[in-house]
Amino acid sequence: MEKIQCVIDSITFRDEMNGYSVVRVSSSNDSFIAVGVMPAVHVGSVFNLYGDWKVHPRFGYEFAFQECEETLPATIEGIKNYLASGLIKGIGPSYAEKIVDRFGEATLDILDNEPDRLSEIRGIGPKKLDKIKKCWTEQKEIRNIMLFLKSYNVSTSLATKIFKQYGSQSIQTVTENPYRLADELWGVGFKTADDIASKLGFEHERFERLRSGILYSMNRFSEAGHCYAVMSDLMASAIELLEVKENLITAAINTMLSDKDLIREDETIYLPMYYHSEVGVARRLHEIMNSSGWSYFDYDDIDTDYYDDTQVEAIEAALNEKILVITGGPGTGKTTITKGIIQAYREAGAEVLLAAPTGRAAKRLSEVTHMRAKTIHRLLEMRPPEGFQRDENNKLEGDVLIVDECSMVDLLLMYSLLKAVPDHMTVILVGDVCQLPSVGAGKVLADIIASGIIPVIRLEKIFRQAQRSSIITSAHKINKGEMPYLTDHDSDFLFIESENPAEKIVEICRGILPERRGMPESGDQPEGAGQPDSEVLPEGIVPLIQDIKPVDIQVLTPMRRGDTGANALNQLLQEALNPDGIKIAGINFRLGDRVMQVRNNYEKSVFNGDIGIVDWVDSGEVMVQFDDKLVAYDTSELDELVLAYATTIHKGQGSEFPYVIMPIVKAHFIMLQRNLLYTGVTRAKKGLIIVGERKAVFIAVMNNKIVERNTRLGERLRNNV
Repeated sequence: MEKIQCVIDSITFRDEMNGYSVVRVSSSNDSFIAVGVMPAVHVGSVFNLYGDWKVHPRFGYEFAFQECEETLPATIEGIKNYLASGLIKGIGPSYAEKIVDRFGEATLDILDNEPDRLSEIRGIGPKKLDKIKKCWTEQKEIRNIMLFLKSYNVSTSLATKIFKQYGSQSIQTVTENPYRLADELWGVGFKTADDIASKLGFEHERFERLRSGILYSMNRFSEAGHCYAVMSDLMASAIELLEVKENLITAAINTMLSDKDLIREDETIYLPMYYHSEVGVARRLHEIMNSSGWSYFDYDDIDTDYYDDTQVEAIEAALNEKILVITGGPGTGKTTITKGIIQAYREAGAEVLLAAPTGRAAKRLSEVTHMRAKTIHRLLEMRPPEGFQRDENNKLEGDVLIVDECSMVDLLLMYSLLKAVPDHMTVILVGDVCQLPSVGAGKVLADIIASGIIPVIRLEKIFRQAQRSSIITSAHKINKGEMPYLTDHDSDFLFIESENPAEKIVEICRGILPERRGMPESGDQPEGAGQPDSEVLPEGIVPLIQDIKPVDIQVLTPMRRGDTGANALNQLLQEALNPDGIKIAGINFRLGDRVMQVRNNYEKSVFNGDIGIVDWVDSGEVMVQFDDKLVAYDTSELDELVLAYATTIHKGQGSEFPYVIMPIVKAHFIMLQRNLLYTGVTRAKKGLIIVGERKAVFIAVMNNKIVERNTRLGERLRNNV
């Protein structure tokens, strides 16, 4: 193989899943394309590449490398590009030029041995100098880690995570037990840790390996929504993953049970946090339900002329019961009842708290009730790294708690909430049980209703005003197993037949948002901005979307993968709606991109499903504007974000968007279920456009088979714990 030392000039393509990259590099005054698998890189990084020259039938000569190793640049231009890449926080292109102009080829030596001399550069004060010194030291440590991990194909971003978690003990930690990476670092899978362990000479049957594989299997069950695993299912999963004999898995599970890493109940196996949460939710619901609470009401004050009989019944039940569930579809009056309950309690002198699982749901609850509503995390005063400040030792203060969008609340969050609820407080849970269950484990609202222990008000009547909306009437038809009326005109619910839904969705979005693309609202817009392009849009869409804003529209899809999955649609929509957004070296995001947080990050107070806009980028940091805050990410944290021009229906749950575009095709067959279609339809407030195949819509409507989740909450409630 030929060896070439080169500088990364630009990154043409990179697959973050497998590391395959197409980069333009320069070496000895020559510029060319290099292709192969490499760690996450920055423009300006210097690599030794080992490979051969090949001729691509379309793109011509390129250097295909099989191995690569990062090194430090040796030329002035290389050093300047290296420092300007954003790798060192506090040094951007401007300061990189100033530093290299001042110190020349000695720049890296200065950074290593005399970093205080950077204060000779105008604009670098003590605070900025400390930031640069700290980051340079970290990068040296990371380079050492990378050298150690080079033969294990570990990416730069993972090396950065390892350093953040373990610091100077990183190499020792990986050497002693690489499975800790899978157990303790988010985004690191068992197979990655297992590959490293194999190359380090770890025995296949070593307990640390078996333990990590069993925990990985348990977490896979949790990610699928299960609170526990049946023992036989866990055994089968672990044996397939670990490829060892059954007796070794059995022995490892027994040891983990003894160590309290797992909890067994009959033939079920729990991770401790799910077991204690399930038992705890059942216990707390009974304790609250059987305690006395607010007692003074004058029922004559309820305006029976304003509310219908079911609404009056719901309000009176909310005033009588300690715990109440109110469930119903769109247009059935949940909001009206909630406002009536709030009014009755407040007129009686009670203090009412409002909460919802997501920021968008809390904001909507505030708008309709004209009261402050908080996310559950904020209500419980999440403070990283300590956790929730409101708990069993520091209860919430108030008389009534109303929680909206309860179908979204998973088991762990419900337990955290109920621990903080004082026994005297009345709890009212509002939600649509026909929607998809929570992203997290459990189906809490459905279990509470099915238990028969908690009083439930079911709302089924669609009010006259709501009947004018085809979105609402179609949602109820779908929920009953009836086909909605699919038309391409004169409706707020449009259906566009298409053999190429992805292309049609891009065409619609480009037509809806001419001159505006996907950029956030800012400053004056060009004349005609935001007006739909009637020449490229189907006729029925134009009156539906007058004066639409980019933030008003959301593409929702059943799946992440496939031609009309969220991943593929995001790439197409980014290029169509934000082609001129400033590209960020080494990653897939551009300035102005819509992005979504895909894990709970308590330190940043952003949570799974939160949507924001990439606001600006500087010196290795990406700033994202969420609804009410600007959040900074460094390059090692960017795997917590994904593009969100399109997202899955499941991720969109709990949010309401003015306009929704939704592909429904037979290729989604595995996900075509009635509750998924119903959830997607009910996310749209003003307009919904389904693009795809009538047969696929029919399949979804007819498929009422619910994927069961392993949970014993209903059973525990019935058995009084």
